[in-house]
Amino acid sequence: MRFEIELTDEAVADFKALKALWRVAVKDAMEVHLRHEPEKVSRSRIKRLRELSKPQFRLRVEDIRVFYDVEKSTVTVHAIVLKSEAASWLAQFGESK
Repeated sequence: MRFEIELTDEAVADFKALKALWRVAVKDAMEVHLRHEPEKVSRSRIKRLRELSKPQFRLRVEDIRVFYDVEKSTVTVHAIVLKSEAASWLAQFGESK
């Protein structure tokens, strides 16, 4: 099944703020992992965020974290942040269950 990938305004701004090298890596990772199997959890790449209702998942791309939700055939990317900023972003914007 092919998923539609949508970026929120914040995610678009985050993506544009990345260096060109990181943008390429993040775009490639989203195409590979989020386009076809966004809910396939792995040890190092995709993690389900169990303590939160939003975002549901985290995609790791080297030192970048992509936070997203999956609903039916749509993947909504909420943020693209550095690993060092991920905990503070989740504390500020994450929604507890």
